[in-house]
Parts: sequence; C-alpha cells; structure tokens
Amino acid sequence: MSPRRRDAEGTATARAERRAELLATAAEVFASQGYSATTVRKVADAAGILGGSLYYHFDSKEAMADEILSTFLDEMWAAYERVLAAGLSARDTMEGVIVESFRSIDRHRPAVVLYQNESKHLATSERFHYLLESQRRFEKMWLALLDRGVEEGAFRADLDRTLIYRFIRDTVWVAANWYQHGGRLSADDIAKQYLAMVLEGIQAS
Repeated sequence: MSPRRRDAEGTATARAERRAELLATAAEVFASQGYSATTVRKVADAAGILGGSLYYHFDSKEAMADEILSTFLDEMWAAYERVLAAGLSARDTMEGVIVESFRSIDRHRPAVVLYQNESKHLATSERFHYLLESQRRFEKMWLALLDRGVEEGAFRADLDRTLIYRFIRDTVWVAANWYQHGGRLSADDIAKQYLAMVLEGIQAS
C-alpha cells in the first residue's frame, strides 16, 4: 500500500470515528432536551466544537436525527430477522425478540428515547416516513407471533392479542428512560426477569 493511500484511509477512518462520536453526542442531547428544543449550536457546544464545524459532517439537525434513528432501526430489525429466521417455537421466538429489544436499548438508549418521544412528530416529514413503516412492521410481527403462540398451545387464547402487544411494546421500550449501560443488571438479565413476569401471565396452563 502506498503512503498516500495509507494516509487517505487513515484520514477516512478518523473522520468516520469523529462522525460517530458527534452522532452519539447529538443523540444524548436530543434525548435529554427534546428534538424541537435542540439546535445545531447546542449539539456543537456539547461536542466541544464550534457550530460551523458541525456542518463539516452533517448538513442539518434533521440529517443527524435521521442517521441516529435509521441506524438504530436497521440494527434492531437485523437482530429481529435473525431470531425470526431461526425456526424456533413461538415462545422461544418471543424470548429471542425481547432479549434483542433490551440489547437494542443497551446499544442505542438515546436513540430509543428519541424514537419514543419524537417519532410521531418526525413521521409527518417525508424524510422520516420510514418510522411509520417500522411501527406497522413491528405491530404485524408481534400480532403474528402471538397468534402462532396460541395455535401452538403456548399462549392463552382468552386474552386480547392487541392488548398483549401494546403491553409488551410499552413496558419493554419504556425501559430506555431508566436503563443505564453498565448498571447492576445487564440488558440480558433484565430481559430474563421481564420474560419471567410476562410469560407467567400469557402462557397457557
């Protein structure tokens, strides 16, 4: 490898790492202060750089939010698809999906908070229409999984599946508001205890 090419690749790597750092900072600011209240200047201040320097990496606040949310959702769905493609029972698939949900919170907590708090507002913009598609896909996945669990005799048939879906959705993802990476319980530990509580209520006797 020529010195010029090596230098170019080193520069590209450093820029990518700096970009990732700035996105992490932006995600924290969006999560703590709210998307509407956050300005490019506030993100720059939190990152310790001048406001104009941020535009070297991102052309707008929307671009930062877009990359934060799309990265989180792409990784979440890739993890879900691996679980769904594994050929597991409905019960085991549910366990796998919930574990991956808590792992997503562990990796992308500020992005999850941003998604929860701002997706309804952001989705009115053409740029963020994919948020609505992800919500529809999520609901479809869960309702199909709950139906399959009833068919397999693993889940109770007398409970309303839409209510169960909403309960699971809301109680899993609200954890992003209090979860701390490196805390007393890991994401997997929390998922196991959560599953023990949820499955106790919906499993067939």
